[in-house]
Amino acid sequence: MNGQMMQLPLLISSLLTHAERHHGGQEVVSRRVEGDIHRCTYRELGVRARKLAQALAALGVKAGQSVATLAWNGHRHMEAYYAVSGSGAVLHTLNPRLHPDQVVYIADHAEDQVLMFDLTFLPLVQAVAARTKTIKHWVLMSDRAHMPADGKVPGLLCYEELLDAQDGGYAWPSFDENTASSLCYTSGTTGN
Repeated sequence: MNGQMMQLPLLISSLLTHAERHHGGQEVVSRRVEGDIHRCTYRELGVRARKLAQALAALGVKAGQSVATLAWNGHRHMEAYYAVSGSGAVLHTLNPRLHPDQVVYIADHAEDQVLMFDLTFLPLVQAVAARTKTIKHWVLMSDRAHMPADGKVPGLLCYEELLDAQDGGYAWPSFDENTASSLCYTSGTTGN
């Protein structure tokens, strides 16, 4: 006899879909690293998360692959949590307090394909960009006005431009709810 519970996997994307449907107008407030306050609704957050998932797919990120972040708790990082995990990829939050050698080791060990980072971590990214083996795309989580002109990070992409190039028509995939959604290394990893 089958149970009478829902026959639907509990996925990260279903949490966002629920928030959009039942609390779509509810405001989400955060502070950007650029200094200002950002306000959006869950409905807007959902659209931006789907656009990011589309952009990552266009960059070649597949289910099960790792996407790293070096970011504070802002709206773009929240979008990344939903977009990466919702698409079946694995969100890997890197510890910005580690030495560049440790960041390189951990990113390569996790086989991160993309690194998305806040502007405050640009010096750290510049220190590791030429040394990592697996990261194919570097995304500054900012707008065009805050993009650096120095070119020290090869092929640096602008987060807002990536989203602007998408239509948001991404359909969240369904997969086993036991699929990995996120990855964190402990401070014990620094001993390699």
